[in-house]
Amino acid sequence: MMSVYPKMTRGRTRRTLLWGMSMFLLLHLLWACDYGKMKEDEAIHTYRAFEPEMPAKTIPTGGGIQIQVLREANPEELRNPVTFTDESVKQGQEAYGYYCIQCHGPSADGLGAVGQSFAPLPANLKDANVQDQSDGSLFYRISLGFKRHPPLWDTVAENNRWAIINYIRSLVRPE
Repeated sequence: MMSVYPKMTRGRTRRTLLWGMSMFLLLHLLWACDYGKMKEDEAIHTYRAFEPEMPAKTIPTGGGIQIQVLREANPEELRNPVTFTDESVKQGQEAYGYYCIQCHGPSADGLGAVGQSFAPLPANLKDANVQDQSDGSLFYRISLGFKRHPPLWDTVAENNRWAIINYIRSLVRPE
C-alpha cells in the first residue's frame, strides 16, 4: 500500500515553487519599471524653451522688438507699424492660416480642429472682447502668450504678428 503523503508533498512543493517563481518575476518586473526616471528623460523635455539671459550693456545686432524690451513695455503704448492695407490684411490672413487657424478656426470663431479639444475654447476673434483691445495689447498677448495661448514671439515673425492683427481687425470692419 502506498502512502498518500508523497502526492500531497509533491503538490504542495509545486504550489510553493510556482508561488515563489511568480513572486520573484513580479518583484523583478516591478523593480525594472522605474517610471519615475522617465520624467528625467531628454525626449520628454524636447521643447523646453531655453533663452540665455542677455548680459548687461549688450548691443542687439538684429532688428525687431527685443523680447526683454517687449516684456517691460506697456502694451497700450505699442503701435502697429504695419499700415492697414489690403496687402497687409492678405499677409495677415496667410500667416493666420499657418499659425492660428488650427485653434481659432477658419472663421476665427474659436472652433478650429485643435481648439475644439480645449476647455475653455479659444477666443472668437470677432467678439467684442478681442476687437476692443488695442493693437498693442493684442500684439503683446500674441507675442508673450496668456492663459492657454502659447507665446509666439519666437515662432511668428514680428511683421507677421502685426499683419495678423490687421487681419483680425478686417474680420469685423465693413468692406
